[in-house]
Amino acid sequence: MRDVLLLVTLLICLYTDLKKRKIYNAVLLPSLLLGLFLNWLYDGHRGLINSEQGFLLGLGLLLIPFLIGGVGAGDVKLLAVIGGIKGTEFVFLTFLGTGIAGGIIALGILIYQRRLGETLRNLGRGLLILVISRFRVAAFGVDDEKNLYPYGVAISLGVMTAYAVGVI
Repeated sequence: MRDVLLLVTLLICLYTDLKKRKIYNAVLLPSLLLGLFLNWLYDGHRGLINSEQGFLLGLGLLLIPFLIGGVGAGDVKLLAVIGGIKGTEFVFLTFLGTGIAGGIIALGILIYQRRLGETLRNLGRGLLILVISRFRVAAFGVDDEKNLYPYGVAISLGVMTAYAVGVI
């Protein structure tokens, strides 16, 4: 039942992220509460604790990327809800799969836009500035909408990765 809840939640969030670039709390909150309840129902107190820890881990894993503008708040909450439904091990594997998928998607976008060389040069310059300034300059980002994509896609691929490696 937890798997069904996760997949339904994920499909709805993926759809809204692709269509409207939003992941709605109206989907996430009921999913989280139902996930907490199901974990308590199936595994008692231990299940509830794993669910709570999974939620906090999911929240924490994307908190820094959110704070520096790399992902949206909906992405952070989605990963936290995934942790609340499936627990710590699953959300950590999802996070790893998400990072790999996100990197591949970003690389594909840069190649498609013929901007890979420019981006690598800018990254090199940014790293040089960080070294010269002794890491006192920390933020260099892009707010250009054409450089962003719905990260719910990468999170969905991360969930599939977690399932593929056998964490049920």
